[in-house]
Amino acid sequence: MIILGIGGVLNDAAVALLKDGVLAAAVEQKKVAHAHRPGELPEAAIAECLRIAGVTPEQVECTALARPLGTGAETTLHLSLRALLPNAQLVLVDHHTAHAASAYYASHFDSATVVTFDRLGDLRCGAVWHGEGTDLRAERELYYPDSLGDLYGRVTALLGFRQNVDEHKVQWMSCGGSDRFAPIFLDILQHAPGKLPRVDRGYYDSNRLSDGGFSGKFYARLGLEDGAAIPAEMHADLAAGVQKAVETVVLNVAGSGENLCLAGGLAFNALLVASLERSGQWKNVYVQPASGNTGTAIGAVYYAWHRTLRQPRSAAMSTLLLGPEYSPEAIKQVLENCKLRFRYLLTTGELIERAVEELNADKIIAWMHGRMEFGPRALGNRSILASPRNPYSTENLNSFIKHREPFRKFAASVPAEIAAEYFETGPNARSLATVGRVREAHRKTFETAILGDGHVRVHAVHREENPLYWELLHAFGRSTGLPVLYNTSFNLFGDPLVCSPRDAVRSFYSSGIDAMFVGQFQLQK
Repeated sequence: MIILGIGGVLNDAAVALLKDGVLAAAVEQKKVAHAHRPGELPEAAIAECLRIAGVTPEQVECTALARPLGTGAETTLHLSLRALLPNAQLVLVDHHTAHAASAYYASHFDSATVVTFDRLGDLRCGAVWHGEGTDLRAERELYYPDSLGDLYGRVTALLGFRQNVDEHKVQWMSCGGSDRFAPIFLDILQHAPGKLPRVDRGYYDSNRLSDGGFSGKFYARLGLEDGAAIPAEMHADLAAGVQKAVETVVLNVAGSGENLCLAGGLAFNALLVASLERSGQWKNVYVQPASGNTGTAIGAVYYAWHRTLRQPRSAAMSTLLLGPEYSPEAIKQVLENCKLRFRYLLTTGELIERAVEELNADKIIAWMHGRMEFGPRALGNRSILASPRNPYSTENLNSFIKHREPFRKFAASVPAEIAAEYFETGPNARSLATVGRVREAHRKTFETAILGDGHVRVHAVHREENPLYWELLHAFGRSTGLPVLYNTSFNLFGDPLVCSPRDAVRSFYSSGIDAMFVGQFQLQK
């Protein structure tokens, strides 16, 4: 049975394919086509999922479409879909239902509380669900304007970043501030134990279209004149204040119990996930790693399988390495067409040996192997890597390659079975969805990656999921005594993760990366 799921049609379009209950492929449109017009079908991602799974359009039996679909006539979209997949039954899935399904059915829990939060999806901006077996039902719902995501976005704009784009910057900025402004944001949300938030609109000015649209009441609470520029010394404290307030409200709404699942755009907040893991309110916490609009494609296929077609619980989602991969012939053709000089490495052992040599020489390398990751985080298949032993690695990565703010740190990849020797971290470190703490004995080693109070982004690499990257970490450890590498996403210019060899070549030669390993090929500057 073949089910195709489509999500994020208006923003961050993606496609997932479920084959006999197993997730066989998941691809984001912007990674394979570099463009998507809101409201259009992500045809390139559809084609790539079908190709990966070895399926023809005629073999697709069900198409699950996550809302919202657009402002135009939905019949036009349906006709396009019908022409593309002529034998598929259509299933429409509500936006937050798709979020909840993406987390619950992807988890290994037979029973769980599911919490979904985003800025706005079909009016609903949050919900608490209960999952039991294949059943999933909403118990409490939150509607716009009572939106945690909207408040976080407003603060993002207030601090000079792009709303609905740069919220992750506010998250990392918060690590360097105090939460002295948290009471203001809790008052905005009218936080009360046991209750859903209800925004006090008196703190917003609907006539003010910039700087988050806050009112004079808000500026007065900050001790500033209405509409005054926010002093630079307040920025980190405001970020920490809204972060603390959001964590407090989510912990309150989630309650306590055995198993908790989390999805929706707010679940990208790794500090929030860590607060849930450490709260003691839940025994087990699982976050959907691709928790935003792209993840609704996964939720849609799972929902259709379990709820529409009434099939038994499928296997949990074991990996995000669900995109395309490229053969040596395909890579070689691109390199030769670009008239590049390269070295072909005959064995995996030679590949790893060469990479370790570059890292030991304090070089920064690009590492592209296997299937592309689904979602925004690099998990060792489309990564830029550096040695923690190089005291300038973080500065070089931030200043000369990624061109981003110094408060945005990089992940530390470590083999999962020895991660506890260096870090305290939770189970969601497998997908870089949480943060950990550096153990005291290793604070000096990882000081350039620390995010205030000992926090660090930890990526726990499992051998069964990514054996090549796992072996690279161990080989680096055998060479240096430290089996840890700094890892950041292989992308530039605000683009998504590189997908194809051509994408990799473009980013490599437009950056300060020293060497690149694409499949069995090594390129050097």
